[in-house]
Amino acid sequence: MRSVSSHSPSQPYRQPAGRPPGFFAEPIAAKVPEITFLFWVIKILTTAGGEATSDYLALDLGSRLVAGCIEAGIFVVALVWQFRTRRYTAAAYWLLAYAIAIFGTGVADALHLFVGIPYAGTTVLWAVVLAAIFWFWYRSERTLSIHSIYTQRRETYYWAVVFATFALGTALGDFTAASLHLGYLASGIMFTLIILIPALAWSRFGLNPVAAFWFAYVVTRPLGASFADYFSKPHSLSGANYGDASVALITTIIVAILVGYLSVTRRDIQRPEEAEPGRLAAVSDDVVGR
Repeated sequence: MRSVSSHSPSQPYRQPAGRPPGFFAEPIAAKVPEITFLFWVIKILTTAGGEATSDYLALDLGSRLVAGCIEAGIFVVALVWQFRTRRYTAAAYWLLAYAIAIFGTGVADALHLFVGIPYAGTTVLWAVVLAAIFWFWYRSERTLSIHSIYTQRRETYYWAVVFATFALGTALGDFTAASLHLGYLASGIMFTLIILIPALAWSRFGLNPVAAFWFAYVVTRPLGASFADYFSKPHSLSGANYGDASVALITTIIVAILVGYLSVTRRDIQRPEEAEPGRLAAVSDDVVGR
């Protein structure tokens, strides 16, 4: 499948003549990483760390208002840093992903705790929001490929989708664990099996790689959050009782080490030829083939 694009990603983006510059400069290269095995590892760890960090701020600090302000502040700082970069930078990208994991958890929890929407309702709500963003993105750009994120508009759509997937995953994980009474461990195991579906469907049955990527991407959120809740929550809530602070600290340290490794090695930077709109592989050659 080939995507329709108005710019060649192998060439730096140029601001059209006569168009006033925006608050942030347009990218000059792809703004997201190549999708390798390590990408999925860090993605799941950020979902786990974001869940534990948000719960720690909301529950252990004793004030959800203060927690919400802290989460929003981290999110704004990370968002500005990411959009100020003009090409993919591992530290900026993953800080924003982590910030969305934290803030998205808080937003999803707030709809349930303060607005009173049940977990089933918030799951449906965020699924509709996600579908709407995808629709607007494809209607505007004619592609949903992460190998096409080399304009500011596409990056905006991309991060809107990421935020919706985190909020949806939070609601879905709580729904399976609490409303369906599966508990956190059983939910985590279930989502581990579910995330294998797009991988097998893509590798064995020719599922569109873009669809396979976003299917797996959505599932990483409830997967990571379920295991984070299992390790952090008390025995009375079907958890292992290690505490939110411990889980948040450990996952943050691991993510920082892995992101530092990528910053030094630059192994996850998309090569120009891989950024062509027509090459929409969901994973790179050195993982499972194109």
